Amino acid sequence: MGYIATLKRIRNGRTNYRKRAALLLSRRKFVTITVSDENVQAQIAYPMSKGDVTITSSHSRELTRFGWNGSLNSLPACYLTGLLLGKKSLRKKVDEAILYTGKNPFTSRVAACLKGIIDSGMKVPASDSSFPPEERLVGNHIAEYARNLQDENKDAYNSRFSKLIANNFDPTQYSSYVHKVKDAIASTDGIDSVAGKEK
Repeated sequence: MGYIATLKRIRNGRTNYRKRAALLLSRRKFVTITVSDENVQAQIAYPMSKGDVTITSSHSRELTRFGWNGSLNSLPACYLTGLLLGKKSLRKKVDEAILYTGKNPFTSRVAACLKGIIDSGMKVPASDSSFPPEERLVGNHIAEYARNLQDENKDAYNSRFSKLIANNFDPTQYSSYVHKVKDAIASTDGIDSVAGKEK
């Protein structure tokens, strides 16, 4: 049997060409969500044969402008990043899109970000059963773990949450921070309240 050549992006596991072809044929704006070990990034783009055109994007680092000092890739951070992206998109008169995962798996963090986008008012087809429970989106599971660890082993608590504590972020009150940042994002329509410019 002779050698069967495959495209480089297929060999490297970077592109699912069946999904890509379907996306191009649909001509619909789409959402991509990328979660790393430290951050989450989301964007809305329009598919073109010569390359996608990015309409707007959001990054979890932007959350600090709205008062967020917590983890930048936790479920709450993913949710808030999605909410911010949705607000930016609505400001650009983009109120509908589809989720494009490509070769990436649909994880709970991706689902949390997608939930934030939908909660902003955008229309993105998705099943409610695919989203994490509300208590996880606001970090109640993290707060409960932090409280238990604080009661059982204060040294372990201080070590585990050292970065948050250094940023004056009380992990036992996670949900209160989420709600404050959520309200801040909602009141600014995705605009930096300090600089007055969209990021």
